[in-house]
Amino acid sequence: MIPAPAAPEAATRFLNFVNASPTPFHAVHNAALRLEKAGFRKIREKDDWEKDLTAGGKYYFTRNQSSLLAFTIPQKWKQGAGVSIVATHVDSPNLRVRPISKRTKEGYLQVGVETYGGGIWHSWLDRDLSLAGRIVVSDKNGGFDSKLIRVERPILRIPTLAIHLDRNVNDNLKFNQETEFVPILGLIASELNSANASESKKEEVEAKASDISKNHHPALLSVLANELSIAPEDIHDFELHLYDTQPSVLGGVNNEFIFSPRMDNLVSSFSAVEAISQTASTASFPTLEGNVNCIALFNHEEIGSVSTTGAESSLIPSLLHRLSPTPSLLAQSVSHSFLISADMGHAVHPNYRSKHEDNHAPQMNGGIVIKTNAKQRYASDAIGSFLVKKLVETKGGKVQEYEVRNDMACGSTVGPMLSKIGVRTVDVGNAMLSMHSIRETAGSHDVQNAIDLFSSFFEGFAELDRELTVD
Repeated sequence: MIPAPAAPEAATRFLNFVNASPTPFHAVHNAALRLEKAGFRKIREKDDWEKDLTAGGKYYFTRNQSSLLAFTIPQKWKQGAGVSIVATHVDSPNLRVRPISKRTKEGYLQVGVETYGGGIWHSWLDRDLSLAGRIVVSDKNGGFDSKLIRVERPILRIPTLAIHLDRNVNDNLKFNQETEFVPILGLIASELNSANASESKKEEVEAKASDISKNHHPALLSVLANELSIAPEDIHDFELHLYDTQPSVLGGVNNEFIFSPRMDNLVSSFSAVEAISQTASTASFPTLEGNVNCIALFNHEEIGSVSTTGAESSLIPSLLHRLSPTPSLLAQSVSHSFLISADMGHAVHPNYRSKHEDNHAPQMNGGIVIKTNAKQRYASDAIGSFLVKKLVETKGGKVQEYEVRNDMACGSTVGPMLSKIGVRTVDVGNAMLSMHSIRETAGSHDVQNAIDLFSSFFEGFAELDRELTVD
């Protein structure tokens, strides 16, 4: 028996990251752990950290547990210098537990959910689902804390209707997302049998505004409390996401694929974190000149990026201003800066070749995809594309081009909105299939391709930019 080829090392590390990151909160937490391992120091937006910046310094901060910026200061840095930014997002289409989720029907305990983003929702049917997110809990000192939670065992399911009861099910994959897309948690009988005196006693006490016990099934709150080793009454609020408990894996006859949820866009986020961590850990890092290197992991891209933690928030403008605090210095910094907007792209599908323009059909494991759209749904132009190609060349990589057909609508990402700041921007990504499904497919070798591009960007952009004359 011939053994399967060895798995690409970067892809294997990505599997660990994505399996540990069922929500944006977890992705930001795990990114922070990787950065700290590389010597990055956590700072806080509310502090006056500008005066403490040092040559060769490595810093990061988070906002609301769901977005992250990390940056490094070159040895000969001065205010007005540019910032080399890789911008990604950590959110993916999924289901979110409603603020009042308690539902029962036909003897079943059900959990009310809301759809988030543009998911391929039928892919969520008949999957082993569980819950992850963050919970506001009481602490032992009388205060409150926001804790991450992940229930690893499957506790939810959205069952399909048997084909015997709907003979046309294979002809029509549509269903009502409000009435026919409600997960089941268990049976009413099981909850009634497990009810205890403390539950009935609690109903006699007038509920406080922060008491959510009547909004959710006691059985659900009990699972969450057990996971955190607290009492159900210590839970005051939460943001919970449904996720598939099936682990991400390598696949294909030669381990050339990754089968996983959330690759749009945790592949780019993981690669950005790895690139800046590795670059900042090299012996040559303290002597690097030129731009500040930066990564930005945003939330809420899948719903338009309009939030305090999205790409249209103050995160990057605030960083630019704090590094170059006068209008003149800020204008200089913006003109020297460059931003790579990194998101996943569409690989050509063997069963749907007509969905791609004839000459723009990226392949998985075929190298970085430069995404272009004349209507500026992507921010790429000839200058940005040229710079990406030169950076990819430094590590012997390949580049592919993607432009949507004229008779199809084009998606977008964080690039166009961030370009409004005035920073030169290019949109790139890795080719993948089944984007926005609960199980996506990408190329296992493309993880390293993305890391290589971002590393080349951090190592050599400033010097390359000096060789290019535009204005």
